[in-house]
Amino acid sequence: MVTSRDLFSLSGKRALITGASRGIGLTLARGLAEAGAEVVLNGRNAAALEAAQAELAKDGLAVKTAVFDVTDQADVKAGIERVEGSLGPLDIVINNAGIQRRGPLENFERADWDALITTNLNAVFFVGQAAAQHMIPRGRGKIINICSVQSELARPGIAPYTATKGAVKNLTRGMATDWARHGLQINGIAPGYFATEMNDALVKNAEFTDWLCKRTPAGRWGKVEELVGAAVFLSSDASSFVNGHVLMVDGGITVSV
Repeated sequence: MVTSRDLFSLSGKRALITGASRGIGLTLARGLAEAGAEVVLNGRNAAALEAAQAELAKDGLAVKTAVFDVTDQADVKAGIERVEGSLGPLDIVINNAGIQRRGPLENFERADWDALITTNLNAVFFVGQAAAQHMIPRGRGKIINICSVQSELARPGIAPYTATKGAVKNLTRGMATDWARHGLQINGIAPGYFATEMNDALVKNAEFTDWLCKRTPAGRWGKVEELVGAAVFLSSDASSFVNGHVLMVDGGITVSV
């Protein structure tokens, strides 16, 4: 008999998390490892990954690392092959790597636009496709794409970022439409405003924080640990019939005016 505890257990599962040396990625790595998964941290900087690995080891969480550049399709394919060959089959992939560039749209630099598209959108396709090529023959697999409240809403100064996150939302739906028939579940998590390194300038801006707390029904910034439950749910058997869904974790900001 399968219990509710079994449904949410990640014991025996192997998860790759991109952009996992800090911030949301590292927090999700900790959460999945605590739920029983064998976690593989990905990033471009080997030293940063080793530091993250050591941080988790202090809490008794043994994780592996995989260094490859998610913006380079050939490197992604080779990196996924190495993980599958040396560590074993990937059951879960979380596409978390992302960047932000701010500026008025009428003066936005092409180089910044390209950087956003390459990191926030292309990488999700590259990693998702490379993982799916292994998952499809096995008839199972979970891919979770980190979307954003900006998948639904826009703010001044970040239109290109909003474009990438809107595209990730619909890419998630497209992946589910193509790959659900093969036994895969592809879903997204859309964080609202969380106190992360990427948002540090906004967190320190008293005027913005005041606006955000009044605009958000929950009345505060999110804590990155509050994303773990959603990630465990979408990584586990508890979400076996959930596909193409983007789970908003935003304190209610997208449901109120």
